[in-house]
Amino acid sequence: MRFSLFVHMERTSPDQDQKQLYDDFIALSKIADEGGMHAVWTGEHHGMDFTIAPNPFLNLIDLARQTKNVRLGTGTIIAPFWHPVRLAGEAAMTDMITDGRLDLGIARGAYSYEYERMVPGMDAWDAGLRMRELVPAVQALWKGDYAQEGTYHSFPATTSSPKPVQENGPPIWVAARDPNSHEFAVANGCHVQVTPLWQGDAEITNLMEIFNAACAKFPDMPRPNIMLLNHTYIAADAADAQLASEEINRFYCYFGAWFKNERPVSQGLIERLTEEEIANHPFYSAEAMMRDNVIATADGAISKLKTYEEMGYDEYAFWIDSGMSFDRKKASLERFINDVMPAFS
Repeated sequence: MRFSLFVHMERTSPDQDQKQLYDDFIALSKIADEGGMHAVWTGEHHGMDFTIAPNPFLNLIDLARQTKNVRLGTGTIIAPFWHPVRLAGEAAMTDMITDGRLDLGIARGAYSYEYERMVPGMDAWDAGLRMRELVPAVQALWKGDYAQEGTYHSFPATTSSPKPVQENGPPIWVAARDPNSHEFAVANGCHVQVTPLWQGDAEITNLMEIFNAACAKFPDMPRPNIMLLNHTYIAADAADAQLASEEINRFYCYFGAWFKNERPVSQGLIERLTEEEIANHPFYSAEAMMRDNVIATADGAISKLKTYEEMGYDEYAFWIDSGMSFDRKKASLERFINDVMPAFS
């Protein structure tokens, strides 16, 4: 099993300087590269300081000039916000500039807050259908002279300009949860990225079972890779792990608030949660974070990760967004590289 870093600029307070957050993003990515991690992933979001990422291609091109070996992945492009001709061309240009290091992760998106602003009137079902039209269109545009009469986009014969450096284009990863999305990915020659949210190892097991069933349904297709994205903190000791679980719980409470889209937002920041709201969340808690994520000392993390490797996961993405200080993130990532990864080499 290989390891990668999943990282954004995350901002929850007006006191945080955006340029400093970007510098922190670069610093963590360079640590991942120098430490021998396989890839760095960063995503796309709009109008939300919670995850500042309006165009991941910009970040990845910058990273390409400051790293040597890591793959550079979009984790993830939000499909309904892109025209297929534009996405094919921009991804290909990014692949060319990064010397063929691009992986293209694509998802339907998660936040209705963004849907309302980018594609008014769209819901999650419609967003999923848009993704299913987009992915094969991008693959065909990379081959060239492709015309489409689609539900969402129609255009005459077009070829991606430029074409990607990588043969057949950058690997495409589809963010998947339900059986239909797993089957779509496998049928279209895409890898799969899964993210358990609040059901712990039972959900991680179930997602692998869904993936295996999808592979069995398409026996003539090569088995794609499957990546597990999970919040991770490698602690110095038990007290440090407890603190991390409290910090990550706060992060998830803000995630849930953005997802529900019920609180006022001003200057890109959602109205602050009170300590009482955080303490009384119906299913997020520090205990749940400890149970459902990899928040442990190195030995405990190795034990959990070995289980995921045995299940068949090809890649484990260390999700570092957590609301912690840069110094705490850096220390955790360095412990992961120095004390956990060698157990898998």
